[in-house]
Amino acid sequence: DKVTVKTQSTFKNTEISFKLGEEFDETTADDRHVKSLVKLDGGKLIHVQKWDGKETSLVRELKDGKLILTLTMGNVVSTRTYEKAT
Repeated sequence: DKVTVKTQSTFKNTEISFKLGEEFDETTADDRHVKSLVKLDGGKLIHVQKWDGKETSLVRELKDGKLILTLTMGNVVSTRTYEKAT
């Protein structure tokens, strides 16, 4: 079973498809070439990207009908909140 994540923005549109728990090659919106691994843990989609000895994590979860995306690299954390378009 494949999962597909589509992201649309004024910056760039991206789409990735993957199987949970299987590493895959990904080109990010900022054109980094990374090794990615995505797993489902307690209702959260945990996405880890590794490249050049660095690591980024993206955690997606649903709260109150909104998608919360928490991005972490080192000690820097960013949170984005998405609402479904009507």
